[in-house]
Order: sequence, then structure tokens, then C-alpha cells
Amino acid sequence: MPTEAEWEYAARAGSTESRYGPIDDVAWYASNSGNKTHDVAKKRPNAFNLCDMLGNEWEWVSDWYLGNYYAVSPERDPRGPETALLRVMRGGSWGDEPLALRVSNRTGREPGYGDSGFALRCVREMASP
Repeated sequence: MPTEAEWEYAARAGSTESRYGPIDDVAWYASNSGNKTHDVAKKRPNAFNLCDMLGNEWEWVSDWYLGNYYAVSPERDPRGPETALLRVMRGGSWGDEPLALRVSNRTGREPGYGDSGFALRCVREMASP
């Protein structure tokens, strides 16, 4: 799984906006999902050609959750606290309102918690050019 910082970098894909496009173009959420998840890649990808970075399902990342972590974190490549009770989730889901579907939004859940709105994204390291 990516770190929280890696996830946000990938989701932003160079944008400084809260979303990488109009919400109905890029995300499944409460008003357009029909109260269910959808197959991946049915919405417009971001500039890195990544689909479903917002909406459809919350995504687990590898960091532990601390609500105010960014107030005390390193500025460059933060790795999250060493331990905590919750793990970070990003992106929002099919059941959320638009406010939750922002690249900067984050929440925490107990490890092992699951429901139909939670998933994970596998990533791999790329060799340096």
C-alpha cells in the first residue's frame, strides 16, 4: 500500500485543486452511485491516468492515523506516526457527500475494519530514470 503522502501525490497528479476534475466526471458518491460500488475505470482518470482516486471506495494507506499529524510532521515525505490505534483512509466512497471527496480529506479506522466502501490500492516502486 502507498504511504499517505504517496497516495495524495498520486491523487493530485500535479493539481492544487481539491479534486482533479468535476465531481460527476471523476467520482462515484452519494448522489450518483445508486448506493453501491462500481467497476473501476468508469470515471475520468487524473493527469497520471489513475482512476477512482476519489469516491467509489475509501482506500487504506500504510500510515497510522493521528488527527493533527501534519502540524508536527516533517515537511518532506512524511511517513506518519510510529504507531496509533487507527490506520489512515483516503479518497471517500460511493456513500459520501461531495465534501468528503477531496484529495486532502483523510480519516482513520481500526485495522481490519471493513465494509463495502473500503478497499486498498497496490503500488510498486519504479526504477529511477
